[in-house]
Amino acid sequence: MAAELVEAKNMVMSFRVSDLQMLLGFVGRSKSGLKHELVTRALQLVQFDCSPELFKKIKELYETRYAKKSAEPGPQAPRPLDPLALHSMPRTPLSGPTVDYPVLYGKYLNGLGRLPTKTLKPEVRLVKLPFFNMLDELLKPTELVPQSAEKLQESPCIFALTPRQVEMIRNSRELQPGVKAVQVVLRICYSDTSCPQEDQYPPNIAVKVNHSYCSVPGYYPSNKPGVEPKRPCRPINLTHLMYLSSATNRITVTWGNYGKSYSVALYLVRQLTSSDLLQRLKTIGVKHPELCKALVKEKLRLDPDSEIATTGVRVSLICPLVKMRLSVPCRAETCAHLQCFDAVFYLQMNEKKPTWMCPVCDKPAAYDQLIIDGLLSKILSECEGADEIEFLAEGSWRPIRAEKEPSCSQQGPILVLGTSDANGLAPASSTPGIGSGLSGPGSAGSGAGAAGSLENGKTGADVVDLTLDSSSSSEDEDEDEDDDEDEDEGPRPKRRCPFQKGLVPAC
Repeated sequence: MAAELVEAKNMVMSFRVSDLQMLLGFVGRSKSGLKHELVTRALQLVQFDCSPELFKKIKELYETRYAKKSAEPGPQAPRPLDPLALHSMPRTPLSGPTVDYPVLYGKYLNGLGRLPTKTLKPEVRLVKLPFFNMLDELLKPTELVPQSAEKLQESPCIFALTPRQVEMIRNSRELQPGVKAVQVVLRICYSDTSCPQEDQYPPNIAVKVNHSYCSVPGYYPSNKPGVEPKRPCRPINLTHLMYLSSATNRITVTWGNYGKSYSVALYLVRQLTSSDLLQRLKTIGVKHPELCKALVKEKLRLDPDSEIATTGVRVSLICPLVKMRLSVPCRAETCAHLQCFDAVFYLQMNEKKPTWMCPVCDKPAAYDQLIIDGLLSKILSECEGADEIEFLAEGSWRPIRAEKEPSCSQQGPILVLGTSDANGLAPASSTPGIGSGLSGPGSAGSGAGAAGSLENGKTGADVVDLTLDSSSSSEDEDEDEDDDEDEDEGPRPKRRCPFQKGLVPAC
């Protein structure tokens, strides 16, 4: 019965619109709609109600459809309905024996195509994505081949899920409302077989699942003039628009034909979070402290060809990504430096915008190459008060604590004048810049504000305000102008010091 079911589906996929309408009319179903709707309706009919009469009618229509072609010399393969899965195969007729394509759940239902006997070309491979675990391959990478000279092309494909795959999707946890962890994703890349390819969208891409268009990641805005905005090329989640049953799903990829060749693939995957990757890294990616210590010794080993001897290397305990103290020190095995970054923030940043570049040396640091530094993890738990350490040549380490800078704050210029001595002279001031040399004609303006009290022939302690207001400044300027006029008229007369004995002028 399974073989007859597969054969019936193959026949239905090769029918034209008139054949599909005759088949649906035979069982009393609606014959209106587009061709892909008629195909979906007929396949559902075969899947759920394939009676002997229905199978006989399908076979009769198929034999009538290809009766004339079978009479022609040499067998000739019928034209498939959906060319997406057959683009990489020549359509020349074969004179030898032919083999029918098997039709399986989760595979492309491609009609009665014929597999030519030829040397297989290398297949397109896509890079492994850390946040996606592949569960099943629903459609191998298949090239998008233009069917006309128009710039905008359409390539459809039809596939169905097995009951096990449907159950996996339904029973998976929700990453966020409406988003399941197990997903059907579409990946697009360049048709290059030389190395694994990263996801790359063609121009003017649009993806339609059954009767609804699927959202495609937009462009990142660019603030730099003359720089084109970039689009994050990621797997496109199709799950929320699919029929989660044994019914067939139709996907149509619209793309711009501008000379470059692209391939598409469908996968059943399980999406992971940064917390899942961090837990996996802690389980299998911790490097033993002794191995890290040996690496430090290797870095500081004396080089006989070098004239400079390295006695130590400093390592910061601050993450270069977020400027916070490291919690899970991590780096790539391919990196040449000992400096680490925080694995928690590194995984979170790549979950939002995957770049996988080391923030220390700006070189690729893929997830599979990450390690947790066991020695630095131990140092972080023992060294609480330092933000930097120094590794020494023998593999030991010492903390480097920042020295506190002395305070440079200055107090306000307040001068306290002491009493005069027995000779009537003022004592030398301990304040720099204050002394007997300050008394003189130039100090008359500022010293006029000083007031002293004489009691019993002794001067008490006086406080002199050193702040000059605007009026005193203007008076000084007037005096300077008067002095200039006096110099023009003749020699300046000597001025007497207006201060009493025992007072020192303040400037």
